[in-house]
Amino acid sequence: MKILLVNPNTTASMTATAADAAWRVAAVGTEIVATTSTMGPASIEGYYDEALAVPGLLMEIARGEKQGADAAIIACFDDTGLDAARALSGIPVVGICEAALASVSFIAQRITIVTTMERSRLPIEHLVQRYGMAGRVKVRAADIPVLSLEDPASDAGERLRGEIALALRDDRAEAIVLGCAGMADLTAELQREFGVPVVDGVAAAVKQAEALVSLGLTTAKRGAYATPISKSYAGLLAPFEPTALSA
Repeated sequence: MKILLVNPNTTASMTATAADAAWRVAAVGTEIVATTSTMGPASIEGYYDEALAVPGLLMEIARGEKQGADAAIIACFDDTGLDAARALSGIPVVGICEAALASVSFIAQRITIVTTMERSRLPIEHLVQRYGMAGRVKVRAADIPVLSLEDPASDAGERLRGEIALALRDDRAEAIVLGCAGMADLTAELQREFGVPVVDGVAAAVKQAEALVSLGLTTAKRGAYATPISKSYAGLLAPFEPTALSA
């Protein structure tokens, strides 16, 4: 089984962090193919970055499917471009937010997502509602710029831990979900430190993707995720004409 892991931002070191988390949980016989978008923002922090990350993401998913991927994972907690990718692709596409929430729903009732910037909190709250977890899940922002997660001189780790402590005390959280793929390498350490389940969306998405492929399931192509209608696209978006992108 081959699973494509796409980082929709252009920072390759973040791809490596996510890929390591994916390989740690992959079953024997599962190959993780990690790729970094070649166009778009260096990190995704808010709606503007998210919108401009989608074209590069779609190119990587189309390329990976042509190269034989059995499923794809979008390694951004905003589930960037998820609906568009599902419409484009003939293989299952899993978002790490949706996968994390699906997984944690089996093990806890009170859940807190700890994400990076305040501007990312509301988009994630919208996803919580979309995925049917409103009322069980709170979202906190630790005021951490995404790229600072990779800077040993930053206080990102301290801020993240502080927000988790508040979630356990004030939200009475029973489990923590890490709201950024760049936090994936901290999962085991934080779980030991705080003594509660800590869920990383990348790892959760790998297991969800493996399950879908093993069950022979893929995205429905009737209704919302029907293959895009063939039509011309103008200007800089000409290469994204659906038949051209999937050819």
